[in-house]
Amino acid sequence: MTTLLIYEDNDNLRQSLTQLISREKNFTVMGAFRDCIDAEQQVVKYQPDVILMDIDLPEQNGIEGVKKIRRTNQKARILMLTVFDDTHLVYDALYAGANGYLLKKYISDRLVNAIYDVMEGGSPMSPAIARIIVDNIQKKGSPKEASEYNLTPREVDVLNSLAKGNSYKMVADELFISIETVRSHIKNVYSKLHVQSQTEAISKALREGLIH
Repeated sequence: MTTLLIYEDNDNLRQSLTQLISREKNFTVMGAFRDCIDAEQQVVKYQPDVILMDIDLPEQNGIEGVKKIRRTNQKARILMLTVFDDTHLVYDALYAGANGYLLKKYISDRLVNAIYDVMEGGSPMSPAIARIIVDNIQKKGSPKEASEYNLTPREVDVLNSLAKGNSYKMVADELFISIETVRSHIKNVYSKLHVQSQTEAISKALREGLIH
């Protein structure tokens, strides 16, 4: 039996998703929630096999929800459900730890198969999303070197540590530096990569091949 949690703020869609999934004898919905504020605790409690996560949730978006879940659970398969096919959102979700990405307009036809697919180790995506990723890879070309952005080895170390989901304190402990030094490195990274947030920095570094 495959167990699932649903995070969707639209009441009608959340109910429709629950009904659609419940028609499958191999699926059981353990919980359906309108926000992901308590996602980390809920995943610990229910230990779902699959999580359906909307991106545009109130108070805290689904990408942040994925990050919270991945702090304590690497096993659950997470499918993002969204109306957005924005390149940055796609990559931010995948880098945060999502396993697949479906546009909501395809849910009725493809969701059930996507759940089976992700349970078998696949990464189901709507055609438009797959096209974005292929196009981006083709445009990107060869990975860039950290030196092209004038990143120091220590700044790369900090980025790699943050990409693993570590807090500033954990980064400081891992690299044997102070939290203030971590903040200083991050400030320099933002400036050199021309980004405004940690998520942007990590996503760009991964896309450009600066970290792995």
